[in-house]
Amino acid sequence: MRRNEGMRGRAALALLLAALLCLSGCASVDRVSSANTAVPSAAPDTARYLRITAEEPNTVDPQCTDDFYDVALNVFDRLVEVEADPDGASRIVPSLAKSWEISDDGLIYTFHLHPGVTFSNGAPLTASDVEYTLVRALTHPDSYSGDIGEFILGSDALRDGSAQTLEGFEAQGDLDFTITLSLPYAAFLAILSIPGASILDEETTRAAGDRFGRDPGVTVGTGPFVFSEWNAANDIVLTANPGCWSGAPGCDGVVMRFVTDSEAKRLMFEDGKLDILDLENLGTDAEFFMRGDIYQDQLRYGNRVGLTYIALNESIAPLDDVRVRRALQLALDRHALLMSAYGGRGTIENGIYPHGLIGFDPDLPEIPYDPQAAAALLEEAGYADGFDLEISVEDDASNYRELLELAASMWRKVGVRASITTLGRDEFSEKRRGGGIACYASRFSVDFNDPDAIIYVFFGDADNARSRSLCYDNEAVIQRVADACAIVDEDARIAEYRELERVIVQEDCAWIPLFSNQHYFIVNPRVRNFRVAWNGWTNTQYRDVVIEE
Repeated sequence: MRRNEGMRGRAALALLLAALLCLSGCASVDRVSSANTAVPSAAPDTARYLRITAEEPNTVDPQCTDDFYDVALNVFDRLVEVEADPDGASRIVPSLAKSWEISDDGLIYTFHLHPGVTFSNGAPLTASDVEYTLVRALTHPDSYSGDIGEFILGSDALRDGSAQTLEGFEAQGDLDFTITLSLPYAAFLAILSIPGASILDEETTRAAGDRFGRDPGVTVGTGPFVFSEWNAANDIVLTANPGCWSGAPGCDGVVMRFVTDSEAKRLMFEDGKLDILDLENLGTDAEFFMRGDIYQDQLRYGNRVGLTYIALNESIAPLDDVRVRRALQLALDRHALLMSAYGGRGTIENGIYPHGLIGFDPDLPEIPYDPQAAAALLEEAGYADGFDLEISVEDDASNYRELLELAASMWRKVGVRASITTLGRDEFSEKRRGGGIACYASRFSVDFNDPDAIIYVFFGDADNARSRSLCYDNEAVIQRVADACAIVDEDARIAEYRELERVIVQEDCAWIPLFSNQHYFIVNPRVRNFRVAWNGWTNTQYRDVVIEE
């Protein structure tokens, strides 16, 4: 769950054709309409609907998807949300929870829900719905969202079946409740803002069973939009929820068309059939918008709070030698990589925490480009004649292939005989999870704003490090990463995270940080108030978007 690693690959041509047929006015034989009370019975006028593209998901269940969050972020609400300032700083703000208190020892959180909140089917929001949401996240067999409850007292007993209730949750009436943690977890509020922490209607969701997240009629939330249609191979439609507790949205709805082909999306935008086009992973089609004069006033961007990195597997020789790993760091001209892969649109990063993340250290030493020092380190390590290095890449990850081909050419200049092997997605994932890939590139974007959102995923547990094919084995550091989240004093906690970052990246050279990206979109002139998500995700909230005709 914790964390997205980039866009999925292209869908089959048949999917694209079906989507284009939908645009030309063909009705879908698989049309499913919502039974939600906020949806009018007559066919709505879609002129003021926001039109975007997406890849068709398996489910829109917030807890059971790890990459399709547009429905979660717009149909559901969380107890808290993240709000970004114009300067890029972010903070946690109230949402369904109007306020909360935290005990001095960091163990007990007391929440107070807004009164009068209802789901789109008219059911009132109560503390029981929050409890159900947490229990379901911990116990649902397909859940990616167990992290939101793993620190709650009794979560282990609930998961292993030795308890039927969550010990750490106590309702104090319909609107107030306490959550007791088994140990302090400083990022607990932050993790409650992720899409997987969306609050569900207990009665409807429980009755829906496997239909929840697939059938619009039984997939209800408290958010500004209602999940009203899922037309297989064509689109998902959200409609405005005029009775939303926090106010009606600025547009009448959102249409998510299932189109993945880059050229098709570009043509749709040029023809006025799309309102927002994500330029990431569009290749040369993105440059058409970025570099011309026609669309400059329509460009919008936000900084990704995430990191593109190159992983090095310490269990595979000679990557088990820190001098070799350091040499590989020094031999890369990361500015050239950023320019080649993303036209320079990004920021060089030197550690684990990217710009925009709590804990980012502006004083972390820069990893220089120094091929001479790299060659000297290889000679010192006994590899004066170089060595063979296999780099793996997924067959549909064209952006990483370009980046890695350039990186390989840089490594060859210092004697490393780097070659690229292409693997299918399933083979790549299986081999990486087993710790069997020597070297690869990827990107990790955080879903909540805390250092724990990234450092624990990679270095907080030996199994985590192995599943990422890092196989980092500094047991003392791994234990410190695991313990850092429980430090109650915020200054002391951030200081510890920064020291761990320095050791992992600067001393142990456990991976190669490259850069964070600027995430660009092109926006139709009829769209007002579109803002990129605080973390730079493609998925964002459309509550404030206004469509002008």
